[in-house]
Amino acid sequence: MGRKGRLPKESVQAIKKEYLETVDETCNPIGILTRDEIHQKALPHRSVHIFLFNEEGQLYVHRRSFDREENPGLWNSSASGHVLVGETPLVSAKRELKEELGLNVKLTQVLSVKPCPETNFECVVLFEGKTKKLPKPNPREILEGKFVSIPELEEWMEKNPEDFSPAFRYLWKLYRQVKAQTQG
Repeated sequence: MGRKGRLPKESVQAIKKEYLETVDETCNPIGILTRDEIHQKALPHRSVHIFLFNEEGQLYVHRRSFDREENPGLWNSSASGHVLVGETPLVSAKRELKEELGLNVKLTQVLSVKPCPETNFECVVLFEGKTKKLPKPNPREILEGKFVSIPELEEWMEKNPEDFSPAFRYLWKLYRQVKAQTQG
């Protein structure tokens, strides 16, 4: 096992064995277990989501692979994943962006969410970033991905909310509220 809690390569078995911190209701670490144990016991833990925009202001969304444990086949944030033992949320977000989309961009923290049903009881830190490059989706994790305009995304989500992961729907709503407050 590597220093940061991850086994070599991205096999399903390796992912289930990665080490994560369990957290309390205010996101403070209280223990360390494998991802598999945390999910089996439905314990709160930390994750990150990234909203990646292109120069036209379109958001990149991706459809999760059908072999993913959570929300298979659903559309989701540009990139997302667990915060491994020893990582900060920013380090995790940069790692996930590189692993899932092959990109390295400057990220800014937008908001954080305490464990709740909408996030599957994960403490989520949401980051945003901009890119001029086209993402290169990792086929082990992503079926397909695309940039969509905000009006197109919101119309799609209104007509077919079931196409999207519950966490993405919730985070998008919070993101829009934060942006409205900071721009208004």
